[in-house]
Amino acid sequence: MRGKGRYRQFIRWLFSAVDVVVLNAAYFITCWYNGVSDVFYSKIVWLMLNMAYVVDIYFFSDIHNKRVVYADRVLVEVVRSVLMHLAIFVTLLSFLGLTDTTWQVVLMFYVLFFIGLALWWIGSRKLLKAYRTRGFNYKRIVVIGGGTVGIRLMEELLSDQGYGYRILGFFDDNPKARTVKDYKGNLDAVEQFVKDNLVDEMYCAVPDNDSQDVSRMIRIADNNAVDFYYVPQFGRNVTRKFELYSIGNVPVMAVRPYPLSGTLNRAIKRTLDLVISIFALLLSPVVFIPVAIGIKLSSKGPIFFKQLRTGYRGREFNCYKFRTMRVNDSADSLQASKNDPRKTRFGNFLRRTSIDELPQFFNVLRGEMSIVGPRPHMVRQTEMYSELIDKYMLRHTIKPGITGWAQVNGYRGQTDELWKMEKRVEYDVWYAENWNVMLDLKIIFLTVVNMFRGEQNAF
Repeated sequence: MRGKGRYRQFIRWLFSAVDVVVLNAAYFITCWYNGVSDVFYSKIVWLMLNMAYVVDIYFFSDIHNKRVVYADRVLVEVVRSVLMHLAIFVTLLSFLGLTDTTWQVVLMFYVLFFIGLALWWIGSRKLLKAYRTRGFNYKRIVVIGGGTVGIRLMEELLSDQGYGYRILGFFDDNPKARTVKDYKGNLDAVEQFVKDNLVDEMYCAVPDNDSQDVSRMIRIADNNAVDFYYVPQFGRNVTRKFELYSIGNVPVMAVRPYPLSGTLNRAIKRTLDLVISIFALLLSPVVFIPVAIGIKLSSKGPIFFKQLRTGYRGREFNCYKFRTMRVNDSADSLQASKNDPRKTRFGNFLRRTSIDELPQFFNVLRGEMSIVGPRPHMVRQTEMYSELIDKYMLRHTIKPGITGWAQVNGYRGQTDELWKMEKRVEYDVWYAENWNVMLDLKIIFLTVVNMFRGEQNAF
């Protein structure tokens, strides 16, 4: 029909076919490496392996159609897909009595399968984004209704050309909306525009009290085979994810709890914290000894600097750092600036490379901090900014971290203007609402890269 949506299912099934190729490549590499004598190498096992993946395709192939999804979320889906395949495959083998294969062989296969699938899923998304950036496989959309939510939606859709969205028109009854780019008229002009143009999706951001307008837009979308999406108005104030379910025939949206409110997720994060911090502290003499010597030679005073900071749920704790300044009376009240005369030359180096933060692995070990989380602020800053910035205290719903999502996105260092702290809080709250273990690993990787590269805002 009018050439709309021709490639959606084609791409989904083509990429799913490559998933199967990855699965079989991992299988044959495993068999080749371990020889043909193992029970794992047989036609029936090979058949069960592929049958188990049919279920995975049913549950996870939609990942190839999602236009806006980050790499860390893709990796989470890879983990879930591989674990589901493992559960189904082992169940099938047990049912058939094929339990003589060694666990080392099975482990090798699933490691190869995970690596191959992760590389393919991330690579395929990069491939699709490049394809869409060149003007192919795009979605033609119209946005109905303006205001804060409608404008924010348009900005998000157009924030990356790789998402593949083209806004054909923007419609609103408010006369002020005429200044918005792609404005095509009021709501009465929508129906004729949709009939005259190839529209794939309609996003309706009409205020909730205009129920008749919403019903009219749904009817227009239905009559023209256009996918309809309603954008709730609470999006202007609420950024957390919601889950949609129904009570009878009544749709209900529930606020999804923070990921780290779950016991399992907290246990996973704590395990990661302990493993990394213990490993770092075992290697610490390699770094700590030369740093201690450098600090002592640069100025008089202790090697470590401790400061009272705000932690989880507003609890205060002593945060440890390598001392980077000369001993002074304003350390607990005055934030460091770029050309701060209190800093030593060696302290500048420690700050620029973030080496001064390494003693905080002790805080992690004690459970006061995490490897990744919002940076802990001085108590004085917490008292001040909690009065000035909306949602500021939400950043304390999780443990503070040595590094964080705001830091790897460039929001670190001096906050001499209010908007800088507002952006930092925005990133911290987003992290708390969207945490997953792959996101933590991504932030840790970017932090290590920045340590070697150096950061201009680290002072």
